[in-house]
Amino acid sequence: MKNIKSDIEIARKAKMKPIKNILAKINVPDRSSAFSPMGRHIAKINFEFLDKLKKKKNGNLILVTAITPTPAGEGKTTTSVGLNDGLNAIGKKSIVCLREPSLGPSFGMKGGAAGGGYAQVVPMEQINLHFTGDFHAITSAHNLLSAMIDNHIYWGNKLNIDEKKIVWKRVMDMNDRALRFIDINTSGVAKDFKRIDGFDITVASEVMAIFCLSTDLKDLEKKIGNITIAYNKHGDPIYAKDLNAHGPMTVLLKEALRPNVTQSLENNAAIIHGGPFANIAHGCNSIIATKTALKLSDYVVTEAGFGADLGAEKFLNIKCRKAGFVPSCVVIVATIRALKMHGGVEKENLKKEDVNALKKGLVNLERHILNIKKFGLEPVVAINHFVLDTTKEIETVKKFCSNLKVEVSECKHWAQGGKGASDLAKKVVKICKKNKYKKFSFLYKDNLKLWDKIEIITKQIYRAEKITADNEVKNQLKIFENNGYGHLPVCIAKTQYSFSTDPKLKGAPSNHEIPIREVRLSSGAEFIVVVCGAIMTMPGLPKTPAADNIRLNKKGEVEGLF
Repeated sequence: MKNIKSDIEIARKAKMKPIKNILAKINVPDRSSAFSPMGRHIAKINFEFLDKLKKKKNGNLILVTAITPTPAGEGKTTTSVGLNDGLNAIGKKSIVCLREPSLGPSFGMKGGAAGGGYAQVVPMEQINLHFTGDFHAITSAHNLLSAMIDNHIYWGNKLNIDEKKIVWKRVMDMNDRALRFIDINTSGVAKDFKRIDGFDITVASEVMAIFCLSTDLKDLEKKIGNITIAYNKHGDPIYAKDLNAHGPMTVLLKEALRPNVTQSLENNAAIIHGGPFANIAHGCNSIIATKTALKLSDYVVTEAGFGADLGAEKFLNIKCRKAGFVPSCVVIVATIRALKMHGGVEKENLKKEDVNALKKGLVNLERHILNIKKFGLEPVVAINHFVLDTTKEIETVKKFCSNLKVEVSECKHWAQGGKGASDLAKKVVKICKKNKYKKFSFLYKDNLKLWDKIEIITKQIYRAEKITADNEVKNQLKIFENNGYGHLPVCIAKTQYSFSTDPKLKGAPSNHEIPIREVRLSSGAEFIVVVCGAIMTMPGLPKTPAADNIRLNKKGEVEGLF
């Protein structure tokens, strides 16, 4: 145990290859029209090259999701990277598509999000920090719109914007609960006005959602223009295009929209692009990144945020609906540690073998398996191995999956890299071949009422007995429908730690109540956000944030980041 290296120690000893060599493996030529290097080990693929890929056939899409998150850890990103390395290790051409880490959780709870052990993407420090500046561009574009709104009001308010009905907040890529509500006081020669505003975290921004759901620059500009920013004195919506904001915002996002390419420790291509949270947004990397990978490879491994009830549901009902994707296989990541927590074991007692608690916690895994099957998809369970897992515990999970007629694989990619995930890779390939022509279906149809869509998700995925909302929320949904937005999918914003809205209710709670606090129109991203329970779109830092242990050592190296 004492000799186990930390993730960052492993990452620093990585034998990275020049990015042109990585791109050559996926048939991206060493030409200026194809990619632009961002240093020696990172590149952005150019739009000129992307345009040439459109007629190519798509590879197999593999979605990696997980059981409900716990403080014990599940390792979804680590498994995604390990599986991708495993597929390449067994002779398959595969690319992994991941989200970019947010500085908020990197300095808050997680301390980094680039995989772990010998299943990482590198250069780890750059990826977890500023990377290629995409998040900064998204933050700037979002706040430019905020500035233009207040400036418009200051210089006479020609659009007759109701200052009490501005729905566009500011954003920053950091957890800062003090900024949830702020007072704005704009004074000067033209006008003096005050209003209440606030900040969300950048990953909750509608610009982030649009960024990840756009197909190209033209589509990006159109969607940005359709953002609802406020309402006038008559109750009519005001859009970003009414302020001529869509042009300059697109300019700020032009370079960011090109997908980023890095590599794993085993020198396999990784496309890392975009990063909306799944508990408050749709939780998937960009459509452009996924489409690019599907054209360049036979297999594409991608992940959706948090558990399958949040990330996978939104990936399937929102991203696949928008992009026309059909997954060939779904991997559900679980750890013995996390399952025991769902069975009632406290974190400090997880080192002990506890088969009984494990059996109790398996209801969480079962719920996620059943939910994935509702979409007509076949899951495979990946047991992300920890050194203290016992043979009895591993066999208990395997037997449980066997009884459910679900493939299961014990994965040791953290310690062994791609070799440790080769069994999972073989099972994924088998399922992809089997399900090539299997019918995939969404959970709900476009023409249903918004309330009905919400009810389907809350009852079928979360197993709630009922949903509650005050008349203001119900009336707002009717207004959305009357304004032509009834066909949009819904994006549930709730705690990631439970099927319910109570983060303390682990396992597989049923017959609970889902209270809807508010609903928000994302007219640019083209979905309705349904805020449930006490979820915050600007998170706070924990009592002891990861930032407490992040610093530069005497060599100028980053310490404490993972």
